[in-house]
Amino acid sequence: MPWYDYLLDFFGGAFLCNALPHLTRGLCGSAFPTPFARPPGRGLSPAWLNVLWGLFNLVAAYALLRYGRFSLGSWLTVIVTFVGALCIGWQLAVTFAKVAQPS
Repeated sequence: MPWYDYLLDFFGGAFLCNALPHLTRGLCGSAFPTPFARPPGRGLSPAWLNVLWGLFNLVAAYALLRYGRFSLGSWLTVIVTFVGALCIGWQLAVTFAKVAQPS
């Protein structure tokens, strides 16, 4: 596979991981930070906007993984996808911990 397929899988994993908190909080009816909040990433957006943002991330993840030729049969694409999810997951955890408990 060409190198850019792995790059697409990496970002597909990142978008997939980012979709989870927004969809979860939005479907539960809770406000949560989005890039559209004021200030971006720190303020809270309404639940409906989190659902839309989560669905956008889910569609982006699907497109990236599809065009990146993701396959559960290829251990390398699975690892690259999980590394992308881990990277954004770590960043989201650090960022949202600061939002939840301002210091």
